[in-house]
Amino acid sequence: MENKYRKDFPFFKAIDENNSKHNNGLIYFDTAATAQRPYLVLDAMSHFYATANANPLRGLYSLSERATFAYEDARSTVAKFINANDNSEIIFTRNTTESLNLIAYSYGVNNLKEGDEICISIMEHHSNIIPWQMVCGFTGAKLVYLECDKQTGEISDEEISKKITKKTKIVSCVHVSNVLGITNPIKKLSKAAHDVGAIMIVDGAQSSPHFKIDVQDLDADFFALSGHKLCGPMGIGALYGKKELLESMPPFLRGGEMIEYVTRETATWAEVPHKFEAGTVSAGDAVGMAAAMRYLNNVGFDKIQEHDLILTKRLMDGMKSIPHVKFVGSDDPSKRCGIVTFTIDGVHPHDIASLLSEEKIAIRAGHHCAQPLQQYLQINASARASLYFYNTEAEIDIFLDKLSQLRKWSGYKD
Repeated sequence: MENKYRKDFPFFKAIDENNSKHNNGLIYFDTAATAQRPYLVLDAMSHFYATANANPLRGLYSLSERATFAYEDARSTVAKFINANDNSEIIFTRNTTESLNLIAYSYGVNNLKEGDEICISIMEHHSNIIPWQMVCGFTGAKLVYLECDKQTGEISDEEISKKITKKTKIVSCVHVSNVLGITNPIKKLSKAAHDVGAIMIVDGAQSSPHFKIDVQDLDADFFALSGHKLCGPMGIGALYGKKELLESMPPFLRGGEMIEYVTRETATWAEVPHKFEAGTVSAGDAVGMAAAMRYLNNVGFDKIQEHDLILTKRLMDGMKSIPHVKFVGSDDPSKRCGIVTFTIDGVHPHDIASLLSEEKIAIRAGHHCAQPLQQYLQINASARASLYFYNTEAEIDIFLDKLSQLRKWSGYKD
């Protein structure tokens, strides 16, 4: 079946037309780490730097005003993409990691005390663990983990009611696990958090590329995403925060652009969101991320999800017929969000990735920046194939053929 979207991407166009010097024939199954970028994203960034390259926000001449318009228009696009109430609730950051650190430093350190608790899930990326460990170290608060079912990856209602208590001040949870592919019950977690007076933070790095986000429906107090996960440039992300919370928080970084007035002794801050965007902003990257969001909206998240499921089912059905292959997490393709993590008896995940690389197949292997989850599941490492709407059924079939031979290539005779 022809994939009409591949022509939109220079990376795949080169592969499919057999004229790439470096990536000829490469099968890219590592979108959970970073997505490929369509022409229109690259063109949008190039156009900005070619026609509006000036420092935004402060210049009073027309070129700077055009740069400011492009930058603020990108903010508006992000706000619409996740259904924020107001453009000022969108802060541009470098990535999800920086967004979570911003919350930890500006909200967590200033609002928690000894005896308080921060509740996160066992499946968090390190970016949503280490900042909260830091907050606990500074404040004396305690870090509490929501544990999941080891087979399905699901967090039960009983676990939620047990772990989110009157001591809880922050609940921070990944929307879609980068290892298990499971979609967590954010609305249920938000209600539990708000019922005890806590705030709800959502790591949307893996969810925002795959389905439509509505932060108001989720009732998230904060929601973080990364541009490079959703076909945008690296080095740009966005943090959504409810305006009343952002206004109550001190800035994370301090310097140029984020001030209103400075004297020898003190300073006053600019209004939200600019008080959180110190220094020269990454305007071209913001423009690129906005272009990527418009592109995904044009593709349609219903089509993305449909394609995710078709490919994931084909992949998992094929893997189930290969001896010694074991899934990490659910064996239900509808609960994987295009992320299939697995092991092969007797073959180290690093060897799985290296052997497949020799066959021009790119997958991820290791702990996936989720070591507490791997420890909880009692595995040292795993391999991960992650799919997106630009992948094809033919690529799945090639992958399955190569996967079925890995144990033989590793010296086994079965």
